[in-house]
Amino acid sequence: MDVYQMVTERIIEQLEKGYIPWKKPWANCLDGAFNRISRKPYSLLNQMLLRNEGEYATFKQWHQIGGQVKKGEKAEMIVFWKLQDVEEKSDGDERTVKKVPILRYYNVFHISQVENVMPLEKTENFDTKPIKKAEKVLNNYIEREKITLFVGESDRAFYRPADDSIMLLGITQFESAEEFYSTAFHECGHSTLKACRCDREADNAKAYFGNEDYSKEELVAEMTSASILHSLGIETPDTFINSAAYIQSWLKVLKNDKRFIVSAAGKAEKAVKYILDIEQDQMICK
Repeated sequence: MDVYQMVTERIIEQLEKGYIPWKKPWANCLDGAFNRISRKPYSLLNQMLLRNEGEYATFKQWHQIGGQVKKGEKAEMIVFWKLQDVEEKSDGDERTVKKVPILRYYNVFHISQVENVMPLEKTENFDTKPIKKAEKVLNNYIEREKITLFVGESDRAFYRPADDSIMLLGITQFESAEEFYSTAFHECGHSTLKACRCDREADNAKAYFGNEDYSKEELVAEMTSASILHSLGIETPDTFINSAAYIQSWLKVLKNDKRFIVSAAGKAEKAVKYILDIEQDQMICK
């Protein structure tokens, strides 16, 4: 069975209903979808694929803690990469083995589909200053990467690769601070395309407004922004990006390229980690 096709069909199904799967209203591990045993949240792509928030586990994992999956319940899939040895033949008949990532999946069940197990208790999050956290993340990223940031009265926001600068509308031009930071992190997402950051420049060499490459990069930036807001405990605002026109452009890309949503989620997750400085082994950009 083609895992890429299965993933793409699930995302298309949600978009055709007008639901944007990367804008779920969860903020942290015990609000999003996570594994009951490890307590770790699933990846960005799997968060989009799963139908519910909260606890998931495999049939075997539920059984190990005394749970019983209800008769007739349907599983959902978790996708992951598995390295597989592939033998390659060189010109001189020399054979080399190369590890190639292959997309695979396994089945999980939500706690609502399981009997004899009580849900974990949620711990209250008393951090009531997510906007201050967003400001700190934005400033830290801009300063660390030496990006030129312009904030002021304007009619649009954009990232300009030529001089590595971001232009943002003033915060008072937005209906809420949440919308300002949603836009700010969207443009930060674009800024990670540089070769010294997440290296998507070659992918966007022929991008222009409205074409497929442009839509792909916009999707990566949107997923990056939404994921950062969720990690900070900020609910994603309903902005213009949710319009029917954008949904149609994403549907067109997904229907033309069954591998793209998997690729886009991976690129967005890489961008999020870079902006949040989760991975330290980064090149110096300037």
